[in-house]
Amino acid sequence: MQKLSLHQSLQQKLSPQQIQFIKLLQVPTAELENRIEEELEINPVLEEGADEQEEEDKNDPSDEPTEEKTETISSQEDIDIKDYLRDDDYNSYKTQTDGDGDDDDDREMPIPMGTSLHETLTTQLGFLGLNDRELTIGKQLIGSIEGDGYIRRDLESIVNDLAFSQNLDTNLEEVEIILKRIQSFDPAGIAARNLQECLLLQLERMDDGQDVDVIVGKRIIQECYEEFTKKHYAKILKKLDLDDEEYIKDAIELIVRLNPKPGGELNTGMAKNQYVIPDFILSNNNGKLELALNSRNAPELRISRSYSEMFKAYDKGDKKDKKLKEAVSFVKQKLDAAKWFIDAIKQRQHTLLRTMRAIVDFQFDYFLEGDETKLRPMILKDIALIISMDISTVSRVASSKTVQTDFGVFPLKYFFSEGITTDSGEEVSSREVKQIIKDLIEVEDKNKPFSDDKLEDLLNEKGYNIARRTVAKYREQLNIPVARLRKEMR
Repeated sequence: MQKLSLHQSLQQKLSPQQIQFIKLLQVPTAELENRIEEELEINPVLEEGADEQEEEDKNDPSDEPTEEKTETISSQEDIDIKDYLRDDDYNSYKTQTDGDGDDDDDREMPIPMGTSLHETLTTQLGFLGLNDRELTIGKQLIGSIEGDGYIRRDLESIVNDLAFSQNLDTNLEEVEIILKRIQSFDPAGIAARNLQECLLLQLERMDDGQDVDVIVGKRIIQECYEEFTKKHYAKILKKLDLDDEEYIKDAIELIVRLNPKPGGELNTGMAKNQYVIPDFILSNNNGKLELALNSRNAPELRISRSYSEMFKAYDKGDKKDKKLKEAVSFVKQKLDAAKWFIDAIKQRQHTLLRTMRAIVDFQFDYFLEGDETKLRPMILKDIALIISMDISTVSRVASSKTVQTDFGVFPLKYFFSEGITTDSGEEVSSREVKQIIKDLIEVEDKNKPFSDDKLEDLLNEKGYNIARRTVAKYREQLNIPVARLRKEMR
């Protein structure tokens, strides 16, 4: 039996303004410019630059900036024109800056043009004097080469590709012959099907029949590849029937100098230089830390005055004109959107500065010198409590922003770390422990590198209460391999 009932519930939802602010907050400076360009394109009411009225206001010290609250009018019949005609209400806006902008910063960097890997290989293919059939196979093989220089698609699939896409009936043997010729192209090691073949191709290119290191290197890759990847040097000696590590030392040094990604030597088409644009600039002025927000975060935005003129015309004209009323309603929506966007930009700037200032104050000793051992344990909650904002807000700021300091450019995530308690009861940053692990591994005897158990013992001797599994976790986060793979021959 169906029954109608009425339920009352209280729900919390984000307003359109809040959603817009959240989206703007999490984008880095480089993307903010694109986001502003998009908004300028879709909203004709929004313009760049400051108008004459704003310049007069900046030069008049008696004028105090006022903050007006915007209201969205939902009724299309009752449009209060005067709400949009006040000259001091969002007619122009320039977000506050912490430094002078440089016009040169906005110029596009020149785009260098390069020859792609496939173009280079296709050119070399043309020098072989192949017939049409062989040329078709060669182009299909080159098209299967990935950006790092490898062919990972098996040859049987390439044979099928040729049959279906080129209507060419061939076989593995014929394709293999053309592949071998392509593998003779530059750069050395190109068109290999795996790393073992790539290294072997480069060694064969060096082999003149007289270099002992090359000859031994080829034997190592051909006969002891698995042992080589695991650095089981004793097994390599036994397999090659040698009794002294000196016999293979130089050959292994030669192998490790080979290029594992031959395709990376060439540009992949049109390459544009990529630069990290810091969101904050922090400088040490005789012990005083000065924080500035990148001027690109402070664009000059204003409401177009021509649309205010449109409202004036409507106010003086016939209010019953249906087409004019529809036009004014459309402009009103765009005007509200422009106001919300300017507000969101301003709020973004304010939140970024508050968050970064709190981080700088919390890690003050570190920012003075850049000494990693002075980094204090800090989590998102610590900063959220200081600035009285939600942890999710701090997370959005920290996850995609960078700061330029006197000792480098760092992502904000770099300054957040867990705490570890020492024997004295002092809480130190996990980053400090990672630095000590890194320092210990740098000075270890590479013939007998420290195991994780040994690193645990050394850290405990220094007063850091840390378990072996934590040592292993930190070592992996530092991208340092296990002891066996750090072993070197001397």
